[in-house]
Amino acid sequence: MAKQKTLDDLFLDTLKDIYYAERQILKALPKMARAASSEDLAEAFRAHKEETEGQVERLQEIFEILGKPARGKTCEAIQGIIAESEEIIEDFKGTPALDAGLISSAQAVEHYEMARYGTLLAWSRQMGMKDVAKLLEETFEQESKADLDLSKLAEKSINRSAEAA
Repeated sequence: MAKQKTLDDLFLDTLKDIYYAERQILKALPKMARAASSEDLAEAFRAHKEETEGQVERLQEIFEILGKPARGKTCEAIQGIIAESEEIIEDFKGTPALDAGLISSAQAVEHYEMARYGTLLAWSRQMGMKDVAKLLEETFEQESKADLDLSKLAEKSINRSAEAA
């Protein structure tokens, strides 16, 4: 009979998922920055790449706390979101709508990350893992702020530029 799976197992599985996702995001952000026509948007992507590097380090620290190897598990969700952003880059290249499309893709990534980190945070608190919860909370707050910053950028100028053309 198979061993009963626990919240511990689910936590580790989800941690591997987001670890894989963050490493894929690190590869995608420079492409998105290069594709952006707005310098503000390109800069936002470059800044978030630096933040993401810190998030990967925090995840590695969590694996260490848990006494587990830092190993990812293929995340089809993030692969799909990144593939969609590559399609947008290809389909809207050279158009005023490109940056609005890039923001929508980046926010899909942020929302996926917020969902994962929010869940991991709740589970870590439930299981009494205070050190892990503190690290997850820091990342969750960064992802939420990145999402908000992208919304502000879209509303300030990007969406208007896309519509005006």
